[in-house]
Amino acid sequence: MSQLAGKTALVTGATAGIGRAVAVRLAEHGAEVVAHGRDAARGAELVSAIAEKGGRARFVTADLSAAEEVERLAAAAGEVDILVNNAGVYVHIPTPATSAAVFDQHLAINTRAPFQLVAALVPGMVERGRGTIVNISATSASAVAPVGAAYGASKAALETLTRYWATEFGGSGVRVNAVSPGPVRTPGTEPLIAAFPGATETMNARGRIGDPEEIADVVLFLVEERSSYVNGAVVGVHGGERSLRPS
Repeated sequence: MSQLAGKTALVTGATAGIGRAVAVRLAEHGAEVVAHGRDAARGAELVSAIAEKGGRARFVTADLSAAEEVERLAAAAGEVDILVNNAGVYVHIPTPATSAAVFDQHLAINTRAPFQLVAALVPGMVERGRGTIVNISATSASAVAPVGAAYGASKAALETLTRYWATEFGGSGVRVNAVSPGPVRTPGTEPLIAAFPGATETMNARGRIGDPEEIADVVLFLVEERSSYVNGAVVGVHGGERSLRPS
């Protein structure tokens, strides 16, 4: 029997890309998945795909840029044993072209929504004496570039929260870690990959772009008991980053 049997996992941004791969992988290993997204049709398709493989899932829609919607999502999810904060927004533009509204959107979805979900759901985990949280960050949190400062800042804040929460809740049986993916081929990243053909393959030692399933496998490890001594870590899954600094 899988270690995740009998456990409930909330995965935000679960209808595409990394989030979908995570939701499918956790369901394959026995978890009942609460899949969050904004597209009801894609949510229904995901639930159906998981059911066809013998898994269990239900879909909840919410706009994570609105604080009250995040609270509603937490209430709809109910008691969860696993929380994967995956949903995110990213706009790779220069700072002068980044409006206050765009900056606020990055912080609301990438940073504030995870904060709200942890605040709402961790007390139940603490009461039960167990729980795992995985935050999906990005290498942009530490590997800077000439564009995308708002995105990088929002993810750097999420990594800081990861370490704080690991300290705050670790003694109560709740582990908190983050995964920091490099370039991954998803519907959201396809336009960027197409705009710079060949560039992403030269950014890491593996010489290729990652697949969502490779990120999902690391998330699976972090929510299972085999990683019981891992807490407060930011796990890089980027194929071995090359320095972006000029020689």
